[in-house]
Amino acid sequence: MVKMKVLSMVVVAALLGGCNETLSDGQKGALVGAAAGTGIGLVAGGSFGAVVGAGLIGGAVGYLGGTAIGNSK
Repeated sequence: MVKMKVLSMVVVAALLGGCNETLSDGQKGALVGAAAGTGIGLVAGGSFGAVVGAGLIGGAVGYLGGTAIGNSK
C-alpha cells in the first residue's frame, strides 16, 4: 500500500514537472479536482474503481469550475 502511494506521488510529480507552459484556469482546476477526488476516494477506503471514478468526477468538476473562473476574469 505504501509503495503504491509513493509510486503515485512520483508519477504525479513527473507529470506536473513535465509541463513547460502555463496552465489555463480550467487545467489547474482539473488537476486540483482530480487530486482531491482521488485523495477522498483513498481515505474513504473505496475500491480501485471507486477511487478512479472519484478522481475522474473531481477532475471534471474542477475543470468546469476553473473554466468558469477563467471566463469571469
